[in-house]
Amino acid sequence: MSPIKDHPLRYELANELHARPFPVLSAPATAVYLAIKREDDAARRTPEADMVHLIDLLDRHGAAHPQPGATHYFGQIGRHQLKWERHTEFVTYTVFTEGLSTRPFDPVDFDVFPADWLDLAPGARITSALIRLSPWQSDEAFSELLRECFVEESVAVARVLDNAAILAGDFRIDPAGHLRFAVSVMPQTGARRTGRIIQRLCEIETYKTMSMLGFARARALAPEMGRIDERLGDLIGGLTGGADPAEQALEHLLNVTAELEALVARSSFRMTATMAYDKIVNQRIEVLCEERFEGRQTFAEFMMRRFQPAMRTVRSTAARLSAMAERATRAGHLLRTRVDVERSAQNQELLVSMDRRADLQLRLQKTVEGLSVVAISYYAVSLAGYLLYPLSQAAGISKGLMLAGVTLPVVAGVWWMVRRIRKSVH
Repeated sequence: MSPIKDHPLRYELANELHARPFPVLSAPATAVYLAIKREDDAARRTPEADMVHLIDLLDRHGAAHPQPGATHYFGQIGRHQLKWERHTEFVTYTVFTEGLSTRPFDPVDFDVFPADWLDLAPGARITSALIRLSPWQSDEAFSELLRECFVEESVAVARVLDNAAILAGDFRIDPAGHLRFAVSVMPQTGARRTGRIIQRLCEIETYKTMSMLGFARARALAPEMGRIDERLGDLIGGLTGGADPAEQALEHLLNVTAELEALVARSSFRMTATMAYDKIVNQRIEVLCEERFEGRQTFAEFMMRRFQPAMRTVRSTAARLSAMAERATRAGHLLRTRVDVERSAQNQELLVSMDRRADLQLRLQKTVEGLSVVAISYYAVSLAGYLLYPLSQAAGISKGLMLAGVTLPVVAGVWWMVRRIRKSVH
């Protein structure tokens, strides 16, 4: 008996669930993180450029290349481990190194990415971070690290995953251009769980930054939306007063609607992506199961105070755009109805005018027919007079009397002939 046939995508779909394994890390270690995004239309970028840039870095260390078309890579480059991932809009590089630098968050750690290689990046840095992974010592030692390396006003700290580790970060860019995150791991925490914590931390930072792109877009759209909304309000207000002709108002409304649709088309992807990234940020924080450390704000509280207001702005902007589009649609329906009513009235007036014109044409036709009878009769009587004149002399009848005698029969005959012709035509 032959085995059952597999769907062509069965193995590909099953393996996709395991395509991006978490790193395996033990403290002490250092992680250097970099996310690169093309500035414009990043979702439509060519993946070949990202792959060429990755291979360039691998070739500098003599490392093996990924499979063609790969969306992730994990391998050894010199004494470091590299994790590379390609996402819809950006690519990420994470380099793990055993041990810690003497100086916490030393900018030299970022030199693992050569400067000339960074210059060739197919895009711009959207975020970068230095992550210091150290064994747990004490609350006092960790608090001292927070005071030395983070901004007290902004720092978020939390015990995560049932006290498996303590995370800290202030989401500020330091003088070297990087964000800083400190992770202190408890002795009982395994290397795989540590790797998951680092991965979640990098994802929170990346998707938070990507979400803020939507906030920047929403803020940039505000003046243009205000201008369009004002014009739309004036047009809708004019529907009741009827100051402008309906067709002219409809033309203005179509122009406003076209601008509004163009605005929606330019911003819909960024707004949708922002909402998706916002959900990812919240989910990644939620799975950390945070507990408070020394009364400081947690990552969830930091996002609630600093990040969520921006996301509410994005959501309100998207809702406002949608509401404006609906208003324009409703106004278009009203104006088209008004145009149809006005055209119906114009058509009615045109029909009445055509009826009057037809009546006048009928009267004119009858008048012409009457005149035609007279004219034809005149010529017919004249011809009859020429024919009967010799007979009138022989009979001793005067010409005038003869013409008077033939006039009535000739007129009656001509009238009968014209009437018969008109009936045959109709």
